[in-house]
Amino acid sequence: MNPFEDMRIFCQVMDSGSFTAAADQLGLSKQFVSRRLMQLEERLGVRLLNRSTRRLDVTPLGQSYYESALRLLSEVEQVEQGIAGQTVEPRGTIRLSAPLSFAMAHLGELLPLFLQRYRDVTVEVDLSDRPVDLLGEGYDLALRIGVLEDSTLIARRIASIQRVYCASPAYLAERGTPLRPEELQGHDCLPYGHSRQVQWRFEGQGNKPLLVNVTGRMRVNNGELLKDAAIAGMGITYLPTFIVEAALKDGRLVSLLDDFEPAPLALSAVYPQHRQGSRPVQVFIEFLREQLNRGVVSGAR
Repeated sequence: MNPFEDMRIFCQVMDSGSFTAAADQLGLSKQFVSRRLMQLEERLGVRLLNRSTRRLDVTPLGQSYYESALRLLSEVEQVEQGIAGQTVEPRGTIRLSAPLSFAMAHLGELLPLFLQRYRDVTVEVDLSDRPVDLLGEGYDLALRIGVLEDSTLIARRIASIQRVYCASPAYLAERGTPLRPEELQGHDCLPYGHSRQVQWRFEGQGNKPLLVNVTGRMRVNNGELLKDAAIAGMGITYLPTFIVEAALKDGRLVSLLDDFEPAPLALSAVYPQHRQGSRPVQVFIEFLREQLNRGVVSGAR
């Protein structure tokens, strides 16, 4: 009997949402995981999970046990990592989720540098613009741009991402250059995402922001496609500078409304509480903070 091992298995089942997914993450059989949790419940004399053919529902006692187990496992990991860290380099695998455009612009340069510095760390990267479920899908860490939703995840700010309004010279020659945010309502715009009604935010007078409804014939949840559409003269777009910087420099795009420059977006690293003591995760976050705030890569500061 190993209480800490039982805690780890139970927490993985909770994080993964099923015995099968937890078994895959732990490299164990589904039958072994199920048997260990039954033995854990017998030893505690309580039911932690209500099982059905379709789902697992945690009981109130199970939720309490999960939260306490996470804290204990995190403390144990921090103690071990702290001792090992005095003589041993970080080692292990980081499962990372990152936005596609940001990763293409920055991680292709930074990941090799990170892996050269930490020879015993492996990184598995999934590129997606959707907000992945870190716990349910087994990620150690995700990079997110913008306002974060309230959750039990831990968030650490890494850098600021500047944004810019821009369009092609050909579009502006045909449709005119907007001088104030309100004039965007008479233009074709290229908003990010699929929302039917999109508002772009500008710095207004005092502390009150100015919100302008914009419309256009094309909406995409990928910044690279919006950049290409803007270069093709299809309208005005609003994107992070790391996506459009090269096009601004060579004149394919022109920045607009610079006097109404929006506040920068936050680039954050988010991770589950039980990964707080993971040295590979923590050194990767510190590496990104160091590189991005040093100005090694463009568009972030």
